[in-house]
Amino acid sequence: MPLTDSAAQALVPAPGSSSPLASGALGPGAGTIGPGAGTPAGEGATAVALASEPGAQAATGPSGAVLTCEQILGLLPHRYPFALVDRVIAYEPGKSAEAIKNVTFNEPQFQGHFPGRPLMPGVLIVEAMAQVGGLIVTQMPDLPKGLFVFAGIDGVRFRRPVVPGDQLRIRCELISIKRKRFGKVRAQATVEGELVCSGELMFSLVD
Repeated sequence: MPLTDSAAQALVPAPGSSSPLASGALGPGAGTIGPGAGTPAGEGATAVALASEPGAQAATGPSGAVLTCEQILGLLPHRYPFALVDRVIAYEPGKSAEAIKNVTFNEPQFQGHFPGRPLMPGVLIVEAMAQVGGLIVTQMPDLPKGLFVFAGIDGVRFRRPVVPGDQLRIRCELISIKRKRFGKVRAQATVEGELVCSGELMFSLVD
């Protein structure tokens, strides 16, 4: 599946920009910049529940959410039809995040991809993973103003189709931040414990 359609999508808002979370509506503190501790997903691997890992924030919000959809809208600039994260279920700012994307037949891409055989485009699976990656860095302190956009995609592989009715569980871990302008995230998406997509996503800050 082609990946180029999502190459210019903005990832995170400028630090210090207006956000309903800036006044303490959410409350998690800014994380320390550091590499993720996970290992790359292998063939046939399944996701490890991030909430069970040491240091991961426990689910405390409504319906088990750490971040609700309203709070996510305060952190990411994406809006319909490109808001692809419905709920965050585990979150360690600056290090890792695990989130849910519910796939429904009402989404506009299924009108043309494909009539009679609806499949979630691979570019949107990667975009959803990138948005979860953006949530990791959005509360890091002292980042310059600007937007993070795709700078590269390494080792992305698709293992099985995603169809309406599936629930994507997306896990991302920060690998590195360099000069406060370049970031790399390890990401994977699963459906019912079965690996759907995995790879490394690179971002660059655009002033």
